[in-house]
Amino acid sequence: MIQRLVLLAAIVLLGACQSFSARDQLTGEGSPALWQQHRQHTARLSAWEISGKLAMRSQAQSGSGVLFWLQRQDYFDIRVSGPLGQGSTRLTGRTGEVRLTTPQLDLHASSAEQLMHEQLGWSLPVDNLLWWVRGLPAPDSKYQLRLNENSLAQHLEQDGWQLDFVRYQSLPDGTRLPERIQLQGPYLQLTLLVKQWQLRPGTQP
Repeated sequence: MIQRLVLLAAIVLLGACQSFSARDQLTGEGSPALWQQHRQHTARLSAWEISGKLAMRSQAQSGSGVLFWLQRQDYFDIRVSGPLGQGSTRLTGRTGEVRLTTPQLDLHASSAEQLMHEQLGWSLPVDNLLWWVRGLPAPDSKYQLRLNENSLAQHLEQDGWQLDFVRYQSLPDGTRLPERIQLQGPYLQLTLLVKQWQLRPGTQP
């Protein structure tokens, strides 16, 4: 009987360990178990619309603009209008196939980051941002994550960027998603303020 209990405990412990990869570093006040539940639920969100504001500061320039972001599975449509967007900037596509349009440009490329940097002088890590905007680490690289008392992401370090999730908002179904995110990257500081999250039908498989 005792041997069976020991074996059962070992299996449960192994399963808990496997829920985190060796590259994960998780700290903070929150519960790792509750974080995993939130992470699994939020990772399934794949169709949304965001309206808000994006502010940027670098050594070369600073400004802010109105943000609209439509996501449908792996397709994104991100628009920034105002001084930051140099009038109006639109980035559409999916990984490996993106299009950048401004009043002066209409360009296609495989890398959103390189295209934005070359043409605008600033760039967002779009592939990672698809995860970060939901308060999640991107799945394909190492990270360090600190949880807040509600078992949500508070501070994230990944791929040379540091993110502080300052405030969350609760959607009608109880889902908690970031409302204000501060991002510090190489030579670039960003503040993303989400005024409204709208989840669309089919957002979960």
